[in-house]
Amino acid sequence: MSEDSPPWRWPEATWRGHVERVRAGRRLTPSRWPGGARVAVALSFDADHETIPLRDGDTSPGRLAQGEYGARAAMPRILRLLAEYDVPASFFVPAVSALLHPRSVEECVAAGHEIAVHGWIHERNTLLSPADELALTSHALDTLEGLCGSRPAGIRTPSWDFSESTLDVIRELGFRYDSSLMADDEPYELLADGVPTGVVELPVEWIRDDMPYLGMERHAALRPYTPPRALLEIWRDEFDAARAEGGLFQLTLHPHVIGHRSRLVVLRELLRHIRGCSDVWFATHAAVADAALAAIAPQKEVSP
Repeated sequence: MSEDSPPWRWPEATWRGHVERVRAGRRLTPSRWPGGARVAVALSFDADHETIPLRDGDTSPGRLAQGEYGARAAMPRILRLLAEYDVPASFFVPAVSALLHPRSVEECVAAGHEIAVHGWIHERNTLLSPADELALTSHALDTLEGLCGSRPAGIRTPSWDFSESTLDVIRELGFRYDSSLMADDEPYELLADGVPTGVVELPVEWIRDDMPYLGMERHAALRPYTPPRALLEIWRDEFDAARAEGGLFQLTLHPHVIGHRSRLVVLRELLRHIRGCSDVWFATHAAVADAALAAIAPQKEVSP
């Protein structure tokens, strides 16, 4: 039966094939994080800046200015705050954002933060052909490598979207980890049609993202509906639960969203709370992925 048929007519092989195309494999949470830490904390910033309107062909100066705020006003504040609390972070950067603001990328690298791939122009990868998705991701990877001096280890797909080809692209380009999917709270290995890939997934979640709470789109339904300080309670509870379970607390933020004066207070208070715990390992996403893989790597046999 054709896949053009309504899903309720699909045979089991069809719906099961879609489900199994990209799936969560073994959980990769180590018994203890590096340094004997109880919990790992991985902060990330999606430095979209002007790419959201540009992706949609919107060249309105007003919309572009909203993105420019992220690079011009928010990024310096964020970098100062991270330095104050001695916290490494991962910045997922569309290549066009990096080309528009190369100094910002340089400052992140100089401060010891990770730069990772976030598409070329925050494209909608589910609308691309496999060849175009591979070409754009490869171009973005090469561009960031040229600006950073080292090849990015990880990727977060624009809008956390996965096409039928995305995992193939990730594997072909040699990424060690992805951070776009939501099948667990903890790191896990990605499966492709049931086969382990060796690619680590560092899962995201909308409740650990600032955009759904604070985002604003004048001509759509998206409106800020949560007082910023309410996020502190949500994210603090998420961290406390991750710590109790010995797992990972991962957070996704956007400079042009969280970087406003009344909102960055939330991140400051959250870091203060986390820093009050003595058993925390702050790490980039790349470091978390490496720790997860090391924890399950087969041990070499020792000759007698």
